[in-house]
Amino acid sequence: MTQPHTFPKEEKLKSKKLIDALFVEGTSVKAFPLRIVYLETPLPYPEIVIQTGVSVSKRNHKLAVTRNRIKRLMREAYRTHKQLVDTKGTTFAMLIIYTHRDVVTYSEMERAMIKVLKRFNDAITTTPS
Repeated sequence: MTQPHTFPKEEKLKSKKLIDALFVEGTSVKAFPLRIVYLETPLPYPEIVIQTGVSVSKRNHKLAVTRNRIKRLMREAYRTHKQLVDTKGTTFAMLIIYTHRDVVTYSEMERAMIKVLKRFNDAITTTPS
């Protein structure tokens, strides 16, 4: 298991196949302005239980500077609160998508991240595997 407040390379979702599978077969939970699309799937690293990626729509945020800022805020909020997720040993791929048209502050992002991670937790514990 990795350190609680780090976000190492192995935990980052980069596989095109997994990302495509997320959009085809994945389930989602929402907490404005964030949406998590997740899929229970085997991962390439045996010690990692969850791989996460972040995404911001180019349609809503034209400037790369703005998209990158939002992604940095999302990654930081996830990194500091990822210990809230309890997968009970099941491996997941998840993509966190930013759905708002405006840029929010870090405190708003943090509140939304906590809320959406709790909803993700509830969703994976209530659905039978």
